[in-house]
Amino acid sequence: MCNTSKFKGFLFLIGFSGMLWSCKDKPVNGSNQVTINPAVGTPTDKQLPLGVDKSPMDMAYYPVDYPKLKMSRNVQEPLVARVIYSRPQKSGRTIFGDVLKYGNPWRLGANEATEIEFFKDVTVEGKKVGKGRYVLYCIPFEKEWTLVLNSDLFTWGLKIDSAKDAYKFTIPINRTNYPFEVFTMEFEKAGTGAELVMEWDSVRAKLPFTF
Repeated sequence: MCNTSKFKGFLFLIGFSGMLWSCKDKPVNGSNQVTINPAVGTPTDKQLPLGVDKSPMDMAYYPVDYPKLKMSRNVQEPLVARVIYSRPQKSGRTIFGDVLKYGNPWRLGANEATEIEFFKDVTVEGKKVGKGRYVLYCIPFEKEWTLVLNSDLFTWGLKIDSAKDAYKFTIPINRTNYPFEVFTMEFEKAGTGAELVMEWDSVRAKLPFTF
């Protein structure tokens, strides 16, 4: 015969485990969002797993979402450009003129140097830029940016060999209606070509090119 007391104890453990589970973070409507238990709080930087970067690496293409279009066999125009960069956060700071001093080189992101690749020759400000891969960095000023394409690939941070600068372009900046928390780079179609749009804090800059 079954031992009644042991059986009741087993049921109690199951019920108690269920109560603990219900107190943990739970998915909302089957999505990846979770409801945080206020007693637990949110993780601090010290609690983040090793290897998790506060400035994650990202990638953008022109045509926009080219890999997805390719996989779905819906490509309407050939691959022209790709940019690989890391995305620092504003975190309550004043970025331009404070964190980033005017007139000083900036890696146009974080961590590794930002790289742009053109898969065909393009024209920028009347200059022909040859097909290839380049480091892309910036010298910000209050009303304009100088963007530089450099051939010293696979570098970290601001250790840029200016002797390997290949092209320089000066572009105006505009103020946005609201601040961008995370530095963002994306391509947009423009006229007979496209433009690389860069946004952070309350600043937007665009590098147009044709092909």
